[in-house]
Amino acid sequence: MSKVTEVTGATFEEEVLQAEQPVIVDFWAPWCGPCRMMAPVFEELAGQYGDKIKFAKLNVDESPDIAQRYGVMSIPTLIVFRNGEPEQQHVGFRGKQHLEQVLQGLAG
Repeated sequence: MSKVTEVTGATFEEEVLQAEQPVIVDFWAPWCGPCRMMAPVFEELAGQYGDKIKFAKLNVDESPDIAQRYGVMSIPTLIVFRNGEPEQQHVGFRGKQHLEQVLQGLAG
């Protein structure tokens, strides 16, 4: 079972903004090659860090209003939310090593 939560405009506030732990959201689309490359890395890291950090994916084609609200211009974009506020943003494909460094800082 995946530890990544699919979020939409309808569930974003509850799943991301009201979460008690840090949340890393992958803004993606099915037609995006780099997004598809990052998906298995994101899933793998969710398995490793899912007890301390919440992992979520938001399809920008289905929820363009949320992507626009957070200034997502290119995908994939990862945004880290803590206490309902965006704290970090990473644009473009990121390898596992880069993401592990980000997550280790959050999981602290």
